[in-house]
Amino acid sequence: MSADPIASTPPPTARWRREGGGPSLPEVHRSIAVPAGAGFWRKCLAFAGPGFLVAVGYMDPGNWATDLAGGAKFGYTLLSVIMISNLMAILLQHLSVKLGIATGRDLAQACRDHYSRPTVWFLWIICEFAIAACDLAEVVGSAIALQLLFHIPLVWGCVITAADVMIVLLLQHRGFRYLEAVVITLIATIGTCFAVELFIAKPAAGAVLAGFVPSMEILRNPSMLYVAIGILGATVMPHNLYLHSSIVQTRKYEQTAGGKRDAIAFATLDSTFALMFALFINGAILVLAAAAFHGSGHQEVAEIQDAFHLLDGLMGVGFASVLFAVALLASGQNSTLTGTLAGQIVMEGFLDIRLRPWVRRLITRAIAIVPAVVVIGIFGESKSTELLVASQVCLSMQLGFACWPLMRFTGEKAKMGEFVNPLWIKILGWTTTLVIIGLNVKLLLDIAGVTSGNS
Repeated sequence: MSADPIASTPPPTARWRREGGGPSLPEVHRSIAVPAGAGFWRKCLAFAGPGFLVAVGYMDPGNWATDLAGGAKFGYTLLSVIMISNLMAILLQHLSVKLGIATGRDLAQACRDHYSRPTVWFLWIICEFAIAACDLAEVVGSAIALQLLFHIPLVWGCVITAADVMIVLLLQHRGFRYLEAVVITLIATIGTCFAVELFIAKPAAGAVLAGFVPSMEILRNPSMLYVAIGILGATVMPHNLYLHSSIVQTRKYEQTAGGKRDAIAFATLDSTFALMFALFINGAILVLAAAAFHGSGHQEVAEIQDAFHLLDGLMGVGFASVLFAVALLASGQNSTLTGTLAGQIVMEGFLDIRLRPWVRRLITRAIAIVPAVVVIGIFGESKSTELLVASQVCLSMQLGFACWPLMRFTGEKAKMGEFVNPLWIKILGWTTTLVIIGLNVKLLLDIAGVTSGNS
């Protein structure tokens, strides 16, 4: 465990170097007070919020593309992948909470404090690619929803999503609670839309339950594995680990061992509840696709646009497709809000670059919007959903580079003190990390085999 394959040089000390930099997200750091001596429910309310901002990344348009493709083509089989991915997410987000609360450093700052400068730059570039891939999915998803609802061309829809820059600035200026309230409202909108969709679709309960049982066919079938790893990449997002370790520090709790212990417990409760809601959303998308498309001869439906146009006819009601598009728009806009925050945290944490808030937002949005416009301009609107699935596989490829340092840091007593991971958490965490890395290596080998076979 002492050997770290992504560290180019050993750390100079076992403890943080603290190379400059102030608190994470300084404009909202410790801005929400936790009432002293409050009871259980008041503390739950005080800590509620960050988990839902993180959960947004687990139900973004990239999830829609992979869940639709999986449900339409393979029925309910990949529900087990969604469930396992969600359990992995709960564990990893708990570790992000521990790191942020116990050390006062977000994951990006911790990497800057610990690793050599070349390694830090490498990890930053990898993370920026992950955020770009995620933002690409969010921007394209929002643009597709605008096109379906208002017939706006995809390229212009991508440009319109840049408005979230001003929304984030306005909400953070008014207070972090306002941002959390908007995000939770949009999540509730998504959940309501899919609850109605499932009521209309009436999926077979027995088949749904059977789908949660893992199947070896997922590993044996390369096309199923590709979609499964896309679901994994869409569910457990690398930038969410950086985001969560930062935004838990918006709460002002007692800086004592007991205060931190309570903060970790309530923040974990918040994120676990939020992620179980995300499990419902992801499962609902796949179940809807399986019920509406897989059993009706539309197994090749993977395009979000095709799903939109087919839903009304297959489900026998005239508003099913509208609910679908409204939920997609809410999902995309929600994800761009939290993606913008993640971009700020990563840039400031890894590089200690402090820019004016509006400049930071413009940079992070440009990283997402410019590639989306260019790719759609080159490949056309018909490839938008394929682009979403590919972006999620790209995310999964980079997940190991966030999980490894997270496990490394939270497993060292010199850094975490009494909050160091117990043995069972170390075993679960490292197993999760190695499974993620192993699946990605297998996928790369499968793709290389297919490519060489075609050539």
